Amino acid sequence: MFEGLLQPMHLIIILAVGVLLFGPKKIPELGKGLGEGIRGFKDAIKSATDAVDSDKK
Repeated sequence: MFEGLLQPMHLIIILAVGVLLFGPKKIPELGKGLGEGIRGFKDAIKSATDAVDSDKK
């Protein structure tokens, strides 16, 4: 169903649409915010699993 979905040409088109929608100055800010959000999510998951592991001991 999703075979060939992220081919190089598709990624170029997605990037072009992103530049048109947000502008070249806004994209790094969006990437930074996305990265911080993912990092926060990973930290929350890690702390939750650590808490569960420490409760089992």
